[in-house]
Amino acid sequence: SILFFRLGDFYEMFDADARIASQELDLTLTSRDKAKDKADEDKIPMCGIPYHAADSYIARLIAKGYKVAICEQMEDPALAKGLVKRDIIRIVTPGTLTESSMLDESRNNYFACVCGNEGRWGVSFCDVSTGEVCVAAFESNAVQHLRNELSRFRPKETVMNQRAGERRELRDFL
Repeated sequence: SILFFRLGDFYEMFDADARIASQELDLTLTSRDKAKDKADEDKIPMCGIPYHAADSYIARLIAKGYKVAICEQMEDPALAKGLVKRDIIRIVTPGTLTESSMLDESRNNYFACVCGNEGRWGVSFCDVSTGEVCVAAFESNAVQHLRNELSRFRPKETVMNQRAGERRELRDFL
């Protein structure tokens, strides 16, 4: 995940996350490191975005295949003694989008789960933004049925148990 770290009115990204975000979002890389004896490549890079504009930047990263972890300030910086307490409040992935500004209103945004064991296979689809859930189980021609269901629902994200993940015809299909 690319970490969006809240600092006041901005989400900042550091080091490798900053390099990726600056390239993907056309942001300028900067650094807080002002040491004159360090070469530019040895300084820790950073870049940032205004917190109120985060949705559009997150949507662009998700569309490019990245996940975003959001780290928020958990207390008022003006009242904090020492470091401001922070915590990861959300990890945004393609299947967990709920913001209408990030969704395609013409189709559902399904998250899929595939599980197989000893000839019995199951699949579930959930659209977190609408609450719709669909579940199916198969015993004969299970892999073909699973592929059909995956084609029909076109999930944005899929998780699989180990047995399902070992099936090349499923992995390659997704």
